[in-house]
Amino acid sequence: MNTIKFGTDGWRAIIAQEYTTDNVARVAYATALWIKENSANHTAVVGHDCRFGGRLFTEVTISVLVSQGIKVYTSEDFVSTPMVSLSTLKHKAYTGVVITASHNPPSYNGYKIKAHYGGPAIQSEIDALEAKIPDTYEYTTIPFAELLKNDLVELIDMEQEYIDHVYANFDIEGIRKSGIKLAYDAMYGAGMNVVRRLFPEATLLHAEYNPSFMGQAPEPIARNLQPFAELIKNSDIACGLATDGDADRIGLFNANGEFVDSHHIILLLIRYLVEHKGLKGNVYNSFSCTSKIKNLCDHYGIENHVTKIGFKYICKEMIENDSLLGGEESGGIAVSTHIPERDGIWMGLIIWEYMAKTGKSLDELIHEIYDMIGSFAMDRYDLRMPEEQKLSIIEKCKVADYKTFGSYTVSGTETIDGYKFILSDDSWVMIRPSGTEPLLRVYAQAATAKDTIAILDATKATILA
Repeated sequence: MNTIKFGTDGWRAIIAQEYTTDNVARVAYATALWIKENSANHTAVVGHDCRFGGRLFTEVTISVLVSQGIKVYTSEDFVSTPMVSLSTLKHKAYTGVVITASHNPPSYNGYKIKAHYGGPAIQSEIDALEAKIPDTYEYTTIPFAELLKNDLVELIDMEQEYIDHVYANFDIEGIRKSGIKLAYDAMYGAGMNVVRRLFPEATLLHAEYNPSFMGQAPEPIARNLQPFAELIKNSDIACGLATDGDADRIGLFNANGEFVDSHHIILLLIRYLVEHKGLKGNVYNSFSCTSKIKNLCDHYGIENHVTKIGFKYICKEMIENDSLLGGEESGGIAVSTHIPERDGIWMGLIIWEYMAKTGKSLDELIHEIYDMIGSFAMDRYDLRMPEEQKLSIIEKCKVADYKTFGSYTVSGTETIDGYKFILSDDSWVMIRPSGTEPLLRVYAQAATAKDTIAILDATKATILA
């Protein structure tokens, strides 16, 4: 039996290996059963991003859902994950399905589940759905043109719905007229048309359809965005925005072409929402985020809570409590003025509006935060290794075998999700296996970028010795 397991954000697998039409049909059938068991509202929104086979896997998904009596809303072209989540909420559907592997390498595709509130389904719901996946399932795939003739299938324009929502919540004209030169790297992902339509004058990179992603995993982190960094460095661009394959993660660059990580973005967003929008609420962030978030929350007198890694844990807190923001180290951030969903473009628009309203550069805004809570740097290594070696390292973490990493002495540990080793001077290193890829992730925080890399190098040398 081919067991299908959902990770931190959906089910992902290599196309034609485990990610096949037969297996997608099995998951779609379980989705239909789950919907019918949990609600009288037998409706779903289904969309796909720019990955290879997206239309085919969407046809399979819709064919199975319709065969089980589920009404489906869908779009004609590729869409982002935030678009599906927003349309799920707007059309009052019980669930949303996104055919995407997000930031994974191009050989992958995946299947994400969204809930009626416009965000990721919580873990208990995912567990319930996963338990319904049959060993095999007989199905018939109906071509998209034929599906549109079915009374249970309704064509909607998710991209237009998203853009209308943007105009209702942002001063887009104010950003355009501010004179700020903007750039966007779509990473060949599903956000490409939105930014092109909102800011026709912006400089765009990798904003054409190419399901191969030119062999580059569409994850908006510094090492994957060097051409974009060079473009900004050699221009008068004030700020560069990048998003991943399904446009729910953000990457950001300052005017010098230097990468601004999600830790700094979260801090900027908190300050803008509190000081300029007059908002309050709890801040929820994953275990791998900077501890400086708590410092800023303390400054504003708002609560900060740390969750396990995986946006579904943050989403659960946001829908159950009074929240201001939820954020991850990996670039997934949500705010209370939007849906409880990661949205790279939306976060970028907030930053651009912040710059336009204040007339300040990204660096100036960041240094104002440093004046409040102190400067810091974060970084991460992704280490590929045999599964046996990975498990051995995790076992050593579990039994507290690591007392030092090179010259750095461990003074304490935290184990909310992974293993965080507290060092000195507000610095730490964290070890955790990835929930979506065959990787061991190592994170570090220190006062400077140089110090952070030194900690990562010492940790790598210690655990691989």
